Amino acid sequence: MPSRLLYLVRHAEQDRPEEEADTGLSARGRRQATLLGERLRGTDFAAVHHGPARRAAETAALVAAALPGVPVYEDDRAGDHMPHDTDPAGLPEPYAAFLAGFTERERLDGPRVTAEAVARFATAPAEGDVRELIVTHNFLVAWLVRHALEAPVRRWIGLNHQNAGLTVIRYTPGGPPTLIALNDVAHLPPDLRATGLPPAYRL
Repeated sequence: MPSRLLYLVRHAEQDRPEEEADTGLSARGRRQATLLGERLRGTDFAAVHHGPARRAAETAALVAAALPGVPVYEDDRAGDHMPHDTDPAGLPEPYAAFLAGFTERERLDGPRVTAEAVARFATAPAEGDVRELIVTHNFLVAWLVRHALEAPVRRWIGLNHQNAGLTVIRYTPGGPPTLIALNDVAHLPPDLRATGLPPAYRL
């Protein structure tokens, strides 16, 4: 049976994220990405895809260093965009304020690009077994998890992933997607885990 194993990674820790600028990776982030590459070494990937942001590109490059011969592609569909123009009605205030922060252009473009990402990556291949790695951002990982579980559209909100966390979804014809791994950071030592999470989420 044909299958696609889609490996999803949130980019490693960004340098100076409080500035809300695309500043690339911190020293901790570079270590996270390197360790993720070591974990994935030997995986038979057809390709590595990453969004255009510097933090995603740097993460992908460090991971790909452990994957000789695997092609690496920049893809806007793996970028940092709002996946769904979710109605804030009935949501607690922090989420309503969060949704209100998106511009009209982001509300139009984000869902369109996300739909293109789903059509390209979240499907079974026509034949064979395909493994692909996408280095992306929290929103797209959350949306693809929500999509795989057929959860309500607003459930992309509140799904937070650690920097360099690994999520794996399997797609086959004729059946629902299988969530194999979620936010897995077994490759990171304790001092490199939980970056990118709100303080209340850190265990």
